[in-house]
Amino acid sequence: MSRIAHRFAQRRAEGRGTLVTYVTGGDPKPQATVPIMHRLVASGADILEVGMPFSDPMADGPVVQAACDRALAGGTGIAGVLEMIREFRREDQDTPVVLMGYLNPIEQTGYLAFARAAAAAGVDGVLTVDLPPEEGHELIPALTAHDLDPIWLIAPTTSDSRIQAICEQASGFVYYVSLKGVTGVASLDFERITGHVEAIRRATQLPVGVGFGVRDGNDAGRLGQLADAVVVGSAIVSRIAEHTDDLDALLAAVGEVVTDLRQGLDTARLEATP
Repeated sequence: MSRIAHRFAQRRAEGRGTLVTYVTGGDPKPQATVPIMHRLVASGADILEVGMPFSDPMADGPVVQAACDRALAGGTGIAGVLEMIREFRREDQDTPVVLMGYLNPIEQTGYLAFARAAAAAGVDGVLTVDLPPEEGHELIPALTAHDLDPIWLIAPTTSDSRIQAICEQASGFVYYVSLKGVTGVASLDFERITGHVEAIRRATQLPVGVGFGVRDGNDAGRLGQLADAVVVGSAIVSRIAEHTDDLDALLAAVGEVVTDLRQGLDTARLEATP
């Protein structure tokens, strides 16, 4: 059983939701990422999503775009992010790590070379924002050959037939984008999200995660009653941006956000339990 599958099974057995947290590798400085990852786990994160900085992160709003700019300015690329994960694994062999990014740097690295290096560093899954699974005939075999889960996005506008096709290519979990637009903007329409999550559940037995637009513990709690996992990025990255020159303050701020998300997720699940 993969680390991702094991973590979802753990949380399901406990009657708890799974909290997935995102940060951009190398933001605000390369030496900050590993301490941030450990603080995320200590504060209640179950799965870590680490962004590979890219110059044109089209699915991301201004908060994550700025994080990519800071990381790139500090010299972080794919190799640097993998080294950070390798360092994280020296102390944590249990927490699943998902790489999130865009196809261009992966293609430049080479699909097999990328998958081999990611697996060796301790990565568990890969989410490529701008690659539809129908065009993943080179990347998907490279990932699965190295026991890496290909994780795909499902949009609010995705048809039922395409949801089925995407889910057939997915592994680890399925990531439902809870709003139209980029990360970190707009407010959540929980009624509409409920219908879409139900449609995804009809297409797959994989866990369903929901992300984009999750701001606090209240949002996490409400979404945690609908989905298996809640994915949070901009709310965390925005706090990192407030403390780029003070690592201790940055870690405290990140811990505060994740603790609130964890408490909101757990409290809502407990209140919903008969």
